[in-house]
Formats: sequence, structure tokens, C-alpha cells
Amino acid sequence: MKAVGYIRVSTIGQANDGVSLDNQKEKIQAYCKLKDIELLEVIEDAGISGKTTNREGYQRVLTFCQRHEIGAVVIYSISRFTRSTKDLLDFVDSYVINKGINLHSLSESLDTSTPTGRFMLKVMGAMNELEREQIGERTKSALQYKISRNERAGQIPYGWKLSEDSKTLEKDAKEQLVIRRIRDLRAKGYTLRAICDELTKEGYTPIGKVWHHQTISNILRRAA
Repeated sequence: MKAVGYIRVSTIGQANDGVSLDNQKEKIQAYCKLKDIELLEVIEDAGISGKTTNREGYQRVLTFCQRHEIGAVVIYSISRFTRSTKDLLDFVDSYVINKGINLHSLSESLDTSTPTGRFMLKVMGAMNELEREQIGERTKSALQYKISRNERAGQIPYGWKLSEDSKTLEKDAKEQLVIRRIRDLRAKGYTLRAICDELTKEGYTPIGKVWHHQTISNILRRAA
């Protein structure tokens, strides 16, 4: 049976898992040799998130599958292949079920040549996405906590500046005056674009030198 291998790391994934491209490649090569699988090549995506299928290497794997040039795809783990349950199920439906291309995952000891293997693949994919969503929720909660304490969390919003210790935020007096002017104009019925024009006439200069209606919208939303 002919197969291609697929390996991937993102900056975060490589740091946390310690599974380098070379490590993944060596394990895939050893597996194929043990299983008497003819490995045509090992395709890689370096430093790319698994949340999207818009990856050059991943798309090359799909091309092999679409042309039916292989009978299997060998991966180190499902999380290296994709972080999306939808994308995983799409692959299973399109290629594993409809084209009979097997998916071998070394970390999960998975072989989709059996019904049990295909079922387990879907279960593992769902668990993988749950883990990703939980990480996202924890990150969101951490950012909200930092914001509630006036600590820096990403880009500094208009109207604020870093304190002397560079750890917390404090109000910028000049920009707070502009925010009050924006709210006053909005209360008088000015449109977002009209507010931009008025601020420019009054000599208020934003970051980037030009006021945009989306900037005004963001300021009003944060000030609400």
C-alpha cells in the first residue's frame, strides 16, 4: 500500500509538546517500515496552526487523496493533522469512507481500515476540539480578569496609557477629554462619520493621524 505522511508544528504546539518535525518524521518512517507501507514522502507544515485547512502541506495531502494516488495517510497525531472536528469529519467522509483511504495516527494507535477505527477517530476529534475550546475559554477569562484590574491585555485602548511600572493601565487625561467630546457629539445625534469630521476640524489627532468611523464605534462601545 502506498501512503504519504503528514507532520506539522505550530510555535505553541512545538514548545508545549516537544514533538519536533524531525521526531514526527522518524516515527512515521519507522511505523510504515513495520507495517510494510510504501511511504512516498512526508509532507510538512512548519509553524502553521491546525485550526484551518488553508495549509500548503495539508492541501498537498488532499491532492494525493483526490487523485487516488495513495491508499493511506499516516500522521503522528490527530492534533497535528487538524484542530477542527468539522475538518476532521469532512476528511473522514470524503476520503476515508467514500474513497477508502485509510488514516493511521500513531499517537492514538488508530487505523481507520476498521469500523471501530473510524468511530474512534470521530470521538477523538471531538475531544480534541473540546480541549481547544476550553483553552480558548481559559484564555478569555484570564484576559477579562486582567482588564478588570486595569492591567495590560493586548493593545492599549484609546484613552489609556501604561503606568510607570508598565504593568497596569491608567487614564490618559488628553485622550479622556476626546472621549468625552465624542460622547457629547453622539448624544447630539452626530453620525460616526460626522464625529470624525468634527474631531478633525477641532484639531484632535488620533493614532494613525486620521479618524475612522470604526475607531469611534470602538471608543463608544468601551466607554458605554
